[in-house]
Amino acid sequence: MPDRAPQPVDRQLPTDEARDLISLVRDIAQREIAPKAADEEDAGRFPREVFTLLSKSGLLGLPYDSEHGGGDQPYEVYLQVLEELAAARLTVGLGVSVHTLASYALAAYGTKQQQVEHLPAMLGGGLLGAYCLSEPSSGSDAASLRTRAVRDGDHWVIDGTKAWITHGGIADFYTVMARTGEDGPRGITAFLVPGDAEGLSGAVPEKKMGLKGSPTAQVHFDGVRVCDERRIGEEGQGFAIALASLDSGRLGIAACAIGLAQAALDEAVAYATGRQQFGRPIADFQGLRFMLADMATQIEAGRALYLSAARLRDAGRPFAKQAAMAKLHCTDTAMRVTTDAVQVLGGYGYTADFPVERYMREAKVLQIVEGTNQIQRMVIARHLAGPETR
Repeated sequence: MPDRAPQPVDRQLPTDEARDLISLVRDIAQREIAPKAADEEDAGRFPREVFTLLSKSGLLGLPYDSEHGGGDQPYEVYLQVLEELAAARLTVGLGVSVHTLASYALAAYGTKQQQVEHLPAMLGGGLLGAYCLSEPSSGSDAASLRTRAVRDGDHWVIDGTKAWITHGGIADFYTVMARTGEDGPRGITAFLVPGDAEGLSGAVPEKKMGLKGSPTAQVHFDGVRVCDERRIGEEGQGFAIALASLDSGRLGIAACAIGLAQAALDEAVAYATGRQQFGRPIADFQGLRFMLADMATQIEAGRALYLSAARLRDAGRPFAKQAAMAKLHCTDTAMRVTTDAVQVLGGYGYTADFPVERYMREAKVLQIVEGTNQIQRMVIARHLAGPETR
């Protein structure tokens, strides 16, 4: 079959600087990420050198202030960078999103002194972050977490286990939510824990359906001591910080989902225009043409939804409802589009000779992470009809 190179997404970008940035990201994606993606995912290899390159290129701190090593980019631009990275390899796009999520608490709630001391290395110094909220017994019910931090003079001692941690065991820093007070959301505090802290260890990574190159593991805290200067925000403010972090993080997941869906559509179009059956390309058959049209429409709708939410965020307006909508719609779209891409390729789509079977396996996790899509529906409904009555 003849090769058909995918056309770059025609993006609406606010500045020439943003257009140059997207061009840089596409170049890195095409040269350094996409060519190795299939083999490294199959081998379960995490591409740490790619994240080092992204850090050196200024791409790990895009939505944060340049005063602390960030890129001063609006979320509208940062999310489109994520989309480009995820289209090349979801492990990379998702990893950048998680790193941004892990950096958010300190960037938004840290003191000036904390920001000056830690943010430059986090945003542009080659470090990689992880975000620790979920636990083995508290996933969707995050406010019931049990990991505890006990005050000991000018230090805190953390004990407990976090679960489903992207970059667990390999991160250079962890943003950790731990219980310091009463049960429920008001008793939780946020901490910045160095990855080499004594008593911190990562378990054997989970064996997952997809995203095999991205390590997901439990992280154990066995008497981990952190000084009070590494507490982020006030005591008891941690759950509010976690929720604010997730509002932005869900937009990152939405953008990654659309990147993955776009990659699947590009592969399906290339195959359909090159594959001959009954003496003509299968793209000539109306049933398949309509399938491709529906896939493209769903992707464009998802892109518009996450960008609309991002523009609200950039304007300083409430965006939590729209972030939940974007995460819900975009990840459901990724699941539908990748499934349809497998169908377009037929038997070939079910083999590892083509990437669409990997895309389909990877899409599933996006409906689960950073709040399942059932949780997103609850968030949206609360904005519409108020909290549930009991």
